[in-house]
This record gives sequence, C-alpha cells and structure tokens, in this order.
Amino acid sequence: LDAESNMNSGGVAEEGEDENTDDSHLQLELSAFRAQWMSELLPGPRYGEAKRRLLGAADQKRRQELAREEEARELFLKAVEEEQSGAVYEAIKYYRRAMQLVPDIEFKINYNRSPDPDRVGGTYLAENEGDCEIDDLLAYFQHQLTLQSSTLKICEHEVETTQVHISALPTEVLMYIFRWVVSCDLDLRALEQLSLVCRGFYICARDPEIWRLACLKVWGRNCTKLPFSSWREMFLEKPRVRFDGVYISKTSYIRQGEESLDGFYRAWHQVEYYRYLRFFPDGQVMMLTTPEDPLSTVPRLRSRSTRLESVLFGHYRFSQDTDNQTKVYVVVAKRKEEKAEYQKSRFCRRNPVPEAEHSFHVGLQLSSGGRQRFNKLVWIHHSCHITYRSTGETVVTAFDVDKMYTPLFFARVKSYTAFSDRPL
Repeated sequence: LDAESNMNSGGVAEEGEDENTDDSHLQLELSAFRAQWMSELLPGPRYGEAKRRLLGAADQKRRQELAREEEARELFLKAVEEEQSGAVYEAIKYYRRAMQLVPDIEFKINYNRSPDPDRVGGTYLAENEGDCEIDDLLAYFQHQLTLQSSTLKICEHEVETTQVHISALPTEVLMYIFRWVVSCDLDLRALEQLSLVCRGFYICARDPEIWRLACLKVWGRNCTKLPFSSWREMFLEKPRVRFDGVYISKTSYIRQGEESLDGFYRAWHQVEYYRYLRFFPDGQVMMLTTPEDPLSTVPRLRSRSTRLESVLFGHYRFSQDTDNQTKVYVVVAKRKEEKAEYQKSRFCRRNPVPEAEHSFHVGLQLSSGGRQRFNKLVWIHHSCHITYRSTGETVVTAFDVDKMYTPLFFARVKSYTAFSDRPL
C-alpha cells in the first residue's frame, strides 16, 4: 500500500509540473504578443514620415491661403483708390478680382493703410498691367490656379446659374471638346482664340498631346520635335503650308490682237487670270486656273467635292534640300468622273477611257513675307506628263518658269474652318 501510494503521489506531482510548465509557456507567448503589439502601436519611422507629410501639406495650404488673402487685400485697396479717384470701371475690375480670390475680403481689410506695391498683390498688378512680360505664362497660370484652390479646376463660373457649368465636366471631356475645336482641318487659330477665355482654357490649349497630333498629321509618323523644345514650337516655327485658306496668284499681260480689215489699227488685249492652290492636312491638294476673280471662286473651293470641272486634284509633299529651303512638290490631275448614259432603255454608268492621261508636276518654294508666316509660294518647276494608254509611253513637257508665273500668296478664308467635320 505504501509503495502504491508513493507511485500515485509521484504521478500527480509530474502532472502538476507539466501543467505549470504549459502555463508558463502560455504566459511567455502572451507577453511576447503584447510586446509586439505595443511596439507596432508605437510611432515608428513610417509614422513620422506620414505625419511630416501631413504637416507639410497643411502648412503649404495655410501659406497659400495667406498669400491669396494678401493678394485679394491689395486688389481691394487698389479698387478703393480707383473708386475715390473716379475710375469706376477700373474699380469694378479690381473688386471682382479680389472677391474671386476671397469672397468676404471686405470684412478683413484695414482701410487705414494704402496698398503696398512690394506685396503679393502689387506684384500681381505689376505683372498683369505693366509692360513687362511673363517668361513662362503657362507655369504662372498653373501657380495661380493652385493658389485659388487646393484642387485644380479648369475654370469656375463667374455668376451663379441653375444650369450645369462647363467646369463640371471632367478634364478628359474638355480636352475632347478642344480636339473638336482644332478639328481635322487643324484650325489651331481657333484653339488660340479659345485659350483667351480663361487661365484654365489657356492651360488646356497648351496640352502637348494636341500639338503632337497636329505635328504628326502634317509631317507624318517619323517626325520628331527636335531641335524644338515643344510640339507647339515645332508646329509654329517649322515651315509648312497653311490649311485655313487658299494660295492665290494673279497673272496679267498684254496680248496683241488681229489687225483690222482696213489695216488702220491693231487691237491690244489685257489678259488676266488667277491660279488657286488649296492644301489639306491629309496630303491632298486642289489646283485651279481660271479668269474668275477670288470673290466668286474661293467659296467654291470650300469642299473637296466641288463641282468645278476645271479643278485638278492630287497630293503634295515637303522636301528640305541642302540649301535649308523648304520646297513643296505637287502632282495634280483631272479627276476621273463617271458619265451617265442611256443604252438599250437602261440607265448605266460608264467610265470613258481617255486616250492619254495628263498630270501636272509643280515645284514651289515656301517662304514668308510681311507679318504672316509661310504665306508665299514661289514657282521653281512646272511640267506636264502625258501618258498614252496605247503604247504606255510618257512624254514630259517642261514649261519655262518666267515672269508669267507670279508667286502665290496666302489668303485666309474664315468659312473653310467655320464648321468641324471630325475631331483631331
């Protein structure tokens, strides 16, 4: 009995030791878990970096608000001075600018001090009204929009309205509208006029993607903006033909007529005729030689589907030789048209096969004259290629480019870009 009791007491002791060991291990694990949990809650390097960013953003926003309020204060004080001197319209302009920056600026002003020209507002007025020019207007406008609000908005409505303002549209939709303004006819003049609406529109009109697409449409996929700093600079500075009008030349000469029957006198005739060249961004061109004046002819060249029978259609390309002169080479021919005929009581269309095909090859040198750029085309080559279908032989006749080939000068036609068929 004693031996059995000793064995049982030994077993109970061993089980008690095992339970104590398990409890101690569990307590150690819980302590380690608590320590790890507490260490994660303590601020670490990432927490400090995030906190510094938040504080920096808040400090920057506070500085922007102070700068905006100071600018509005200077504008408001300037408006008070203009109103006291009798310049009401100028005062209204400054009042409006000030209230656009801070709507309740009237209650935040100390009227005892005069506007300081060295402050933010004075600098703003000097930059906008003085004769000095801002070097980077795009960066300046972007900075001004950033000062006005923490979230960059393209534009804001000037007066309250119940209708949806254009500023509610996403930037992507606005850029698509701008591409419609440019259109497939590359009406970049309309884009520049649109940029005068507000600072936000100015920023959108300088979007590099619009100008890159315009350059690709003019010079093809292989063009690069080097050595120009931007696509816009390349489009404005690199020689090219213009698409928002037509190139016109007027030729006049005196021709001797036939002698009268009695031989008493001989008539002299003054001959006048015009040449027209209209280029399209997709590489096509129209050419017309006619005695009709531009007032009646230019509107009929608005569309490529014109019904003028004497119009020649073709294509053109640019070439820059070693003399650093840009030349335009044009190949035009008469459009093949179908003629309706009646045959055996049936209405059918036939393409009459001509005996020979005529095409005209023209070489022109592009230059600028006066205040306009790329508005002059000087003749350097003109020839006629006649290909006979029966033999396949081609006969080339080159014309002597003399004083009868007067330069073509560009004339802008507003109706050519009044409507948009497709976006850029």
